[in-house]
Amino acid sequence: MKDLIVLGIESSCDETSVAVVKNGREVLSNVIDTQIKIHEQYGGVVPEIASRNHIEAISRVAKKALEEANTKFEDLDVIAPSYGPGLVGALLVGVSYARGVSFALNKPLVGVNHLEGHIAANYITHKDLKPPFLCMLTSGGNTQIVLVKDYCDLEVLGKTRDDAIGEAFDKMARVVGLGYPGGPKVDKLAQEGKATINFPKTHFDNLDFSFSGIKTAVINLHHKQPDINKADLCMSFEKAVTEVLIENIQKAIEQTGIKTIVLAGGVSANTHIRNEFTKLEEKGIKVYKPDLKLCTDNAAMIGAAGYYRYINGNLSDNVLNAVPNLKIGE
Repeated sequence: MKDLIVLGIESSCDETSVAVVKNGREVLSNVIDTQIKIHEQYGGVVPEIASRNHIEAISRVAKKALEEANTKFEDLDVIAPSYGPGLVGALLVGVSYARGVSFALNKPLVGVNHLEGHIAANYITHKDLKPPFLCMLTSGGNTQIVLVKDYCDLEVLGKTRDDAIGEAFDKMARVVGLGYPGGPKVDKLAQEGKATINFPKTHFDNLDFSFSGIKTAVINLHHKQPDINKADLCMSFEKAVTEVLIENIQKAIEQTGIKTIVLAGGVSANTHIRNEFTKLEEKGIKVYKPDLKLCTDNAAMIGAAGYYRYINGNLSDNVLNAVPNLKIGE
């Protein structure tokens, strides 16, 4: 069977990334041009600035990805851009570039859901991983438990009703003066602290989440006690949100009978979350985690997801558009 070479393109937020992926599992190149330094001064991502920087970077990043993979445009079989969810202007840069390449080369175009890309990052890290499994998807914009029945058959079992967990991390980091991006900075400081504070946790009868209560409690406590130990504050916050994730994933295991768990999304790089999920293996649950470099936004994961969408016949036409509020399964 001929190898299938996919050009993955990711531009949903503040990373311009292009990757060359073979057969959905082997990364030949994965070039990431990050804008973190640019947006740090604003305390968060400025959509218009992000879009402009994607425009300036996309061709250069694509050229570098092809060079590192020792691949030419004509060697590509599929062009797979992330088309949502994300910032509409940023997404449009990657989608427009992909449409142009697809049209010029007369190669198939396959739009990829950015969230499904995060899940597919595990196919790169773990060559043996196959559906079905449960995915704990945690990122700046999403917190979901996803039942992955097959590579292109996914069902959301539970989701956040307010803040995503990554959003809660960023807001907390801003309040205590850690700056942007909040997640990695909270993680680093938490490793110096102890969980000395019990924050309130919201529970539902189903598998939904809520993090606004924990976030508000952290903010209020910091306002009342500005001299509080910030390392302890961060560790206590991490402990509380992780307990919510663990509780819900255990409920999902009971409901589905599936004992294979996959972590995905930017927040899955968090040290405490990774450690606590690993402890579930003591209960006979298999836990897969993506490599740290594949947790955050990158095009390799988009290329991997694009491969499975292509072989399952999910092609896009050349009027593919950005869908900023795209949901899993759409």
